[in-house]
Amino acid sequence: MKLSEKKNAVVVNAPGTWKKPTLWQQIKKNKTSYFMMAPFLVLFFIFTVIPVISSLLLSFTYFNMLEWPSWRGLANYQQLLLEDDVFVIAVKNTLIFAFITGPISYVLCFVFAWFINELPNKVRPIMTFIFYLPSLSGAAFFVIWATIFSSDSYGYVNAFLMQWGLIDGPIKWLTDPAYNFKVIVIIELWLSLGTSFLSFVAGFRNVSSELYEAGAIDGIRNRFQELFSITIPSMKPQMMFGAVMQIAASFAIGNVGAILSGFPSTNYSVHTVTMHIRDYGNVRYEMGYAAAISFMLTVVMILTRNVITKLLNPDE
Repeated sequence: MKLSEKKNAVVVNAPGTWKKPTLWQQIKKNKTSYFMMAPFLVLFFIFTVIPVISSLLLSFTYFNMLEWPSWRGLANYQQLLLEDDVFVIAVKNTLIFAFITGPISYVLCFVFAWFINELPNKVRPIMTFIFYLPSLSGAAFFVIWATIFSSDSYGYVNAFLMQWGLIDGPIKWLTDPAYNFKVIVIIELWLSLGTSFLSFVAGFRNVSSELYEAGAIDGIRNRFQELFSITIPSMKPQMMFGAVMQIAASFAIGNVGAILSGFPSTNYSVHTVTMHIRDYGNVRYEMGYAAAISFMLTVVMILTRNVITKLLNPDE
């Protein structure tokens, strides 16, 4: 065989000797795709990967933002798990918030999206905006909630209950530990129709009408049969995305309680892990300890996400 023929010859590996292409070979083969992904990858690395790694390293130090970080090893985690009583309260409140608001808000997002999908095309965008509006709420909406649950007789809830003789005097809804936790849960549920809700609305619109026609031929006769046999199986990507977003939102609860119930709240009644991070990071400037709390919260969120993923996709 000539030299030129040897160069152009196709090398065929013996059966069972195929080797998986290396990462560099895959990058060279799909260089155009990687080039298009490069802006996102760069921003993701700068604003996500580097901060997470820096936070993990910082969690083993004492850092007050004025002096150079000093190494503490596992002292921050030891203090967090064995000595910080407020952290225990924050974890308890966060888990209760997560297990109440997470599943309920997830179901509400799906139900309201299903309801909107049944409306006429002209009404659907308006209703979508109305349901999504609470998640865009700013300071004005917090003023409204503070007025509704005001601790004096001018608050709408107190005025209504006193007018009907259900209570003798005004209740401190936002500061009394017996009531403020329940009030914050109600407000968080009201604010929960966010990104997950929009993903469900889009998911309903992307289900092919041909599937419903085929289902009708196969014996499906009502909307509930369509929902469980066709719609939900066709919306697995949106269902998964919504679950991940709701997990992140439920574990990040804290801003509403800080605004309406004070920071810190009475007897730490609505104190959450994110508020604990804010306390040590933004108030006390103990950045190493705040980083340790953040890392613990991240680990819990990842574990919870994996459990939800297994429940929604048992085959993967």
